[in-house]
Amino acid sequence: MNAIAPPLINIKNIEKPYRQQALQDPDWVRWSLIAIAVGFIFLFICLPLGLVIFQAFSKGIAAYWSALSQPDTLSALKLTLLTALITVPLNTVFGVSAAWAITRFDFKGKSILTTLIDLPFSVSPVISGLIFVLLFGAQGWFGGLLLEHDIKVIFAVPGIILATLFVTFPFVARQLIPLMQEMGNQEEEAALSLGAGGWKTFWAVTLPNIKWALLYGVLLCNARAMGEFGAVSVVSGHIRGVTNTLPLHVEVSYNDYDIIGAFAGASILAALAIVTLILKTALEWKQANR
Repeated sequence: MNAIAPPLINIKNIEKPYRQQALQDPDWVRWSLIAIAVGFIFLFICLPLGLVIFQAFSKGIAAYWSALSQPDTLSALKLTLLTALITVPLNTVFGVSAAWAITRFDFKGKSILTTLIDLPFSVSPVISGLIFVLLFGAQGWFGGLLLEHDIKVIFAVPGIILATLFVTFPFVARQLIPLMQEMGNQEEEAALSLGAGGWKTFWAVTLPNIKWALLYGVLLCNARAMGEFGAVSVVSGHIRGVTNTLPLHVEVSYNDYDIIGAFAGASILAALAIVTLILKTALEWKQANR
């Protein structure tokens, strides 16, 4: 009489539930972590932003608009926008050029260039402002030459733009370099082999592949340019209506006990931050869908 063979047991079917159980945390752990994260975000992000808006409108909409319509506030807002309009395009050109050079060519000093791009992340903004004072100030290396030609850099708009350029130039490059390294250069080589020139290859092949990362880097660069305080504070001189950007105007108004003016300016910066966050989320969603 033939023995009945035992049924075959699929080991994977047995291991799978145990693997899922091992990877799944208990409910109390998950809900505790969620509660901690939500509580942290509410306490350190949502609550301060809410208090800024509350204080800005604490004396009514009329007082709020009156504070925003002050000449010093409008001048600070214009200077902030002007600085961003100059620095962001320049950093965009630099970021694309640096990313292209690092990811598409091998040359001496490539690692040094990559390290220098990260330099503003490691140097305090106040130190970077002092560097420009040592270079272009009255007692700086180029101070005498600038004075001879009646050119003002420090305590003037050019100094603010230079300081903002320094602290914001890594953002576009740092978004593009990892993406372009991962993409490789096969598509560009194929376009060149078919007779396309360098510029046509860039506009038709490279730019469409990096456009979302480029927009994301531009967005972060713009947010930092509008909100920069440390480096700009050193080189601006805090001249009312001339060299005060919006962050500096908020500080000056608060120190002068102009609470409504300070929080009205802060509300504009908070609104810009919220818009930046919404656009950032939209770009991340677009990039993830690709």
